[in-house]
Amino acid sequence: MSQPVPPPGNPFADGAAPQPYPVAPPAPARDNVGLGLVAGLVAALVAAGVYGGIAGAIEREIGWAAVGVGFLVGFAAGKAGGNNPVLSVAGSVLSLGSVYLGQLVALSIIGAKALNVSATELFFGHFDVLTAAWKEDLDPLTFLFFGLAAFAAFSGAKKAAQ
Repeated sequence: MSQPVPPPGNPFADGAAPQPYPVAPPAPARDNVGLGLVAGLVAALVAAGVYGGIAGAIEREIGWAAVGVGFLVGFAAGKAGGNNPVLSVAGSVLSLGSVYLGQLVALSIIGAKALNVSATELFFGHFDVLTAAWKEDLDPLTFLFFGLAAFAAFSGAKKAAQ
């Protein structure tokens, strides 16, 4: 076997300069508040459904799931929208709504099991009954879950934007 050898002579002898490598295109600007808000809203709706479905299936709330909801909402808003302080605050507000909506979904699932009706019928047909039941079930732990979710959303948006 022979060793590969460079071709004889100077390839730049005729004055040809080496060709530079192509320049990579600049990174896309991620300071898009509108896109961040839409991503946060979509993440909030999906997280509310998952959070409510899990809590309704096991018939109890999980505090760490509220943290996950908040982090997911904030992370989605920050990743899509960039490093804008509006997204951290909006992610926190959206996470509060997401946890609230998830708790209502959980109540509708639990109530549907007890009343032998569908959860969607209970959720959309008797929303006033669900909110009244949610208000009766309020305790300090509920507000702790809200606070944890808002804090996680704020932190998630900051982490994602870095």
